[in-house]
Amino acid sequence: MKLSKFLPSFLLVAALGGFWTAGAAAPAGEQFGHVVIASTTDLHGRIYPIDYFTERPFGGGLAKISTAVQALRRENPDLLLVDSGDTIEGNPLAYYHAMHDNGPIDPMMLVMNYLHYDSMTVGNHEFNYGLAVQSKARGEAHFPWLSANSYSLATGKPAYLPYLIKVVKGIRIGILGLTTPGIPYWEQPVNYQGLEFRDPLPEAKKWVAILRQQEHVDAVVIAMHMGFESNLATGAVILGNVPKENRALVIARGVPGIDLILMGHTHQDVEPTVVNGVLMVQAGRWGDHVVRADLYFARDPAGPWRLSAKGARSLRMEESAPDPAVLAMTKSYHEETERWLARPVGTCDRDISTAAVFADSALLDLIHRVQLEEGHADVSLAAVFSSATRVRAGPVTVRELASLYVYDNTLIVIQATGAQLKRALEHSAEFLLPYAPGKTLNQLVNPNMWLYNFDQAEGVSYEIDIGRPVGERIRNLAFQGKPVEPGQVLKLALNNYRFAGGGGYDMFQGCPVLFRSSITLRDMVIAWVERHHAIPSTAVGNWRIVAPGPLDTQVGFGSQDSE
Repeated sequence: MKLSKFLPSFLLVAALGGFWTAGAAAPAGEQFGHVVIASTTDLHGRIYPIDYFTERPFGGGLAKISTAVQALRRENPDLLLVDSGDTIEGNPLAYYHAMHDNGPIDPMMLVMNYLHYDSMTVGNHEFNYGLAVQSKARGEAHFPWLSANSYSLATGKPAYLPYLIKVVKGIRIGILGLTTPGIPYWEQPVNYQGLEFRDPLPEAKKWVAILRQQEHVDAVVIAMHMGFESNLATGAVILGNVPKENRALVIARGVPGIDLILMGHTHQDVEPTVVNGVLMVQAGRWGDHVVRADLYFARDPAGPWRLSAKGARSLRMEESAPDPAVLAMTKSYHEETERWLARPVGTCDRDISTAAVFADSALLDLIHRVQLEEGHADVSLAAVFSSATRVRAGPVTVRELASLYVYDNTLIVIQATGAQLKRALEHSAEFLLPYAPGKTLNQLVNPNMWLYNFDQAEGVSYEIDIGRPVGERIRNLAFQGKPVEPGQVLKLALNNYRFAGGGGYDMFQGCPVLFRSSITLRDMVIAWVERHHAIPSTAVGNWRIVAPGPLDTQVGFGSQDSE
């Protein structure tokens, strides 16, 4: 076996003290083995290479992945194919199937069965549509859903298969699934009823030991729905994580016996990285990348296999041609989704967008308006999910409104105090770094905080002074023209993700709940526009960013997405 064909493009590292370099003479009598693993993650319902919100081509999805996987299999017939979760939710096709026409087989399971996936780790978004939809999709899969740290409260046993063992040419590969334990912070309790999600660090120690000592595997691979919890270069903790949401680094550093970690959840294309001898890599999101990992083994004829080297690379799918067979088998799902998205529901008298995220916008005010009216609330909190959302003058369709609210969140109204509201706005203000003369607002964006965690409030007026210290930036906070007092009681509308502490908003824990919606905020926005027909096209303008020097608050901002 020669490794030279892989060396130019792979991160290739020695493992377990042995490494047979390309061109070197093989030790007499030794045998060699090679296992290839392909990995995807955070597919979020993507099949067709199209952005349903913009109707533009998209360089990802399972149709493109199918072509790439088939090419890998022609070279490596024993290829293992695994996914790290967030699969059945996340775009209009998945949403329409789950909520409007759930009778046919789940489209993601249909294609993943065709591709002969070996496993899928359970992600947090597998719970968004409830346990009935999840159970149906899981039952339709021809491969196991893995999660070693998700337990049944009734039995105390794992609720999903903890691990899978695949034997390739006599080499035993253990694939362990780990799920982010943050689900109770984001999800409605009914959607994970009867389950608990344990700390993945001790669970990893437990199950890796079982794989090594009882199952006698030759390599341990963890497919986790988690990513890096801190910046690998600087050590800075990623802002907005709920407790133990991402544990990839602490697991790599604290659990002996792991060879490869295939990460997910953070939507990052993470190039191959070695931490404490563990090879770590992540395949982006939405099927825009496929990771190829190579494990090389050697052994004496009578001895066990030992891992001698390992390498990986992330393959971009943009240039991959979509598989016609995948497009054909999911055509009915695609066409049904397109008909739903094309339905006109209202009008707008001029073009509006969310591009100027550093100032109030009419589109975000639409979400506020719906939350305030539907929840009979005093104040609303909401964030821009993408700076690329546009509504054109003229007829407005479901497509445009769905692009405004891309997540399947629901509305919650709570009883909060003025102090809690101010604390939330202070946390939101951390989205911007301290003011520096000559720097644009784009240049002051905190790299460790996502756009969707930059909440804006309606129903109150206020200023964000970025010339002041973090935690002291909210000025002139007023409700109905009067200063908001710390003990003042307000009816606050927000989504379920935020109420549960998502994005680091832990100040609302324990607040009395006054109202919970039974439908998604996306559907509430669509229904509001259908009732009122016209979308208000002028921003309320109730808040602004101020600083000691000049600011251009109309500067746009690059789109971010994650969750």
